[in-house]
Amino acid sequence: MTKEILVVDDEVGIRELLSEILFDEGYRIHLAENAEQARKFRDQHQPDLVLLDIWMPDTDGLALLKEWVAQDKLSMPVIMMSGHGTIETAMEAMRIGAADFLEKPIALQKLLGTVAKAIQRGSVPMMQVEAETAAIPADDEGCAQVSLQLDLPLREAREQFDSLYFNYQMQKENGNISRIAEKAGIERTHLYRKLKQLGIKPIKKGSGDHQ
Repeated sequence: MTKEILVVDDEVGIRELLSEILFDEGYRIHLAENAEQARKFRDQHQPDLVLLDIWMPDTDGLALLKEWVAQDKLSMPVIMMSGHGTIETAMEAMRIGAADFLEKPIALQKLLGTVAKAIQRGSVPMMQVEAETAAIPADDEGCAQVSLQLDLPLREAREQFDSLYFNYQMQKENGNISRIAEKAGIERTHLYRKLKQLGIKPIKKGSGDHQ
């Protein structure tokens, strides 16, 4: 059966290019130029994969991904795309539930390989940030490239990912709980519980940020 892919990107050139490449590989392609069109399509269909641009004018890709998670509509793998790839953006996408992350300009073989793997895996999040685009900069002491064992049960993989994510943010923000909570999109009280659960101790600071 032909696999169906929804391409969501506000740039017509990107949509056409991805459409041609993936069509030539035997996929059936649907196009959406913004989050609203993507929502309408998902309400009526369930594609086998979604390629979702992060930076869009009406609703960004991360917000749409959160919507689908909240509405229990993330039943297909979603690969995020961005021309401004950063470790924070990639990790946030994975934390929400993205299957993978591609940085623009997207190399042909990288695109095809990532799409094939995501469709084969189904909707289980990858729980791994790609080495090519998401290596943590060397000047962040105590941090290493983020990678996870993919043979773990999903719950354990999520815990391992959360541990990596919050340890990294703790170092990057110098223990500023307010900023970490804001970046992670959770309440401070929930963040404290999460850190305790993961065994991560807040960094003691003279300013007493967490009081």
